[in-house]
Amino acid sequence: MADTLRRLVNSSPYGVLQDKLEAWYKDYHVFSCDQNLNRCCELVELTSKIQGQLFTILNLTAQEGGHYSGVDTLKSRLLPWLGSCFTIAASSVSSDTSLSLIQESMEKDRKIRELSSAHESDLQKIEDRLCSTRIELDTVKQELRVAQDQVDLYKRKLDVLDDYERQVRILRDEISFLTAEKTVLQERLVRSRSPSPLPRRSRSVSPVRGESPTRAQLTSSSRHARLVSRFSDLYATERLESQSLLRRYIDDLETVQRILFIAVVESFQAAKLAYRQFKSRVRKTLSSTHIGPESLEDAVVDYIVRNLDLYDVQTSVNDVINAMNVNPRISFPPEVDFVLISSFIREACRIGFAMQTLDPPLDLAFSSDGELYSDVKYRRSFDSEFTAPLVAYHVWPALLEGDAVILKGEAVTRRGALWRSRSRSSSPVRSGSPSRTFVSFY
Repeated sequence: MADTLRRLVNSSPYGVLQDKLEAWYKDYHVFSCDQNLNRCCELVELTSKIQGQLFTILNLTAQEGGHYSGVDTLKSRLLPWLGSCFTIAASSVSSDTSLSLIQESMEKDRKIRELSSAHESDLQKIEDRLCSTRIELDTVKQELRVAQDQVDLYKRKLDVLDDYERQVRILRDEISFLTAEKTVLQERLVRSRSPSPLPRRSRSVSPVRGESPTRAQLTSSSRHARLVSRFSDLYATERLESQSLLRRYIDDLETVQRILFIAVVESFQAAKLAYRQFKSRVRKTLSSTHIGPESLEDAVVDYIVRNLDLYDVQTSVNDVINAMNVNPRISFPPEVDFVLISSFIREACRIGFAMQTLDPPLDLAFSSDGELYSDVKYRRSFDSEFTAPLVAYHVWPALLEGDAVILKGEAVTRRGALWRSRSRSSSPVRSGSPSRTFVSFY
């Protein structure tokens, strides 16, 4: 702006305009009408050039003042001047045109200010909402952190509870052992006080002739009863929970029941294999240091009974899941994994492992789809065809002690079961010796 003003001052346009006006005034009466008009037009052109330079300076000055600076001056000085200097024909525009222009300009300026104020107000509201949202987000993060801490605390409590339960089981075994030992000692005391001239030792008095019974022998009956009860609970409780869990992903009840049956069979297979391996390691370790009075085999079994927690059950669970993944009898949806029932498999492995420490050990019966139904081993499920002679599939295996069935299983009988079993697989599922048959527990 300063450069434009300097050029205007240096050119002295108003001095030239003044000289031309004086010269025209001297010769006005001498010139003709056309000559006077030409001089007037020349002066108008010079004036318009000067006005153009002044408007340029006005524009630059307004820009340097900012968005709203100089508005009052323009309204009070420029707009009235423009309204009074430019004349318009009365036929097209009224005499109040300049006032209307001023009013329109003021109205536009007022709207601009209102819009600017509304924009600033909306922006402030948005910033307030954003601040409030950030505060709420921080609060939610703190709540999530507290919830995570509570979950971690709950997990630690569960771990402590598991330790307590394991200690309770150990204490119960200790109590059973001490109770049995007390009974044996009392019987010995009674025999020592007896006046009989021919003392004889009955085989039923002590489980080991001439030796103190081991803990495994003393607690055999109590462990037998407890393991049978755990196997019953596995059928009545854990099986139904796992069945409900699988039904969320599998609509076919038969497929679900086959999966759980095969899981129990494979769990006992894996547990028996783990027991044989564990027993071999214990025998190898104790053979160099064992001195009696019990036999080495009794000492090995007694050590296993005392240290059931050393059983690596997770390895057996993994082996069971791997075996089920390649079993042709069950079809599992690809979006689900057998890990869903890992807790059920883990409990079955623990029961199967502990049953191998009994004398005789408990085992599952051999089963085959399409076999002849037997009331001695099976109970029919509620949806069976009660006149069908063949087993379509098994729901739960029977539990054997030697060759005797101590817990019946559950089986589904249907006509055409032999054809159905052949369509699924040509090889039966085994758990134990080939002379045994798997049935379903009811």
